[in-house]
Amino acid sequence: MTFKLLAVSAALIGIAVTGAVIPGICDEAARAAPVTVAAASQQTAPDFTGINNWFNSKPLSLADLRGKVVLVDFWTYGCVNCVNTLPHVTDLYAKYKDKGLVVVGVHTPEFPFERSASNVQAALKRHGITYPVAQDNDSKTWNAYSNQYWPAQYIIDQSGKIVFQHAGEGRYDEIDRTVARLLNANS
Repeated sequence: MTFKLLAVSAALIGIAVTGAVIPGICDEAARAAPVTVAAASQQTAPDFTGINNWFNSKPLSLADLRGKVVLVDFWTYGCVNCVNTLPHVTDLYAKYKDKGLVVVGVHTPEFPFERSASNVQAALKRHGITYPVAQDNDSKTWNAYSNQYWPAQYIIDQSGKIVFQHAGEGRYDEIDRTVARLLNANS
């Protein structure tokens, strides 16, 4: 084994074990232009498909969640931008879970080591994530949403329509206001 190959292997093992991130690898969403779906162009949200594991929940379907406001958060634990959004997502969940919000994290791996269920479970514990998380190792739910970025958030109204979409970090107040409006709650 060459020294370069050995160094790269050691780095990947270190990332997998520690859950560290490589700055610059997953920051394409931060540079992406924000995307918001206008009310006039609402589309029915695709269901969760091809899920390998469910954490913190039994398997969910959007049909089962009708009548609830759903935030679908595409992320992966090795992405620095995703990790930066997690406190905002967990705070939103804590704030509105008793008022009708369901957060579903969709963990779609970018790298092979992110496919490990035990690594995902360790990341959930490390970040205090208690809402349902679907492990989308084959990117089937990712593809159903035509998603392109980590992180990405989709807000689905009580009738199952996507009413808000955002790629990257930020817009946390707008996400909160959208959820609050849909729940008729004061934010």
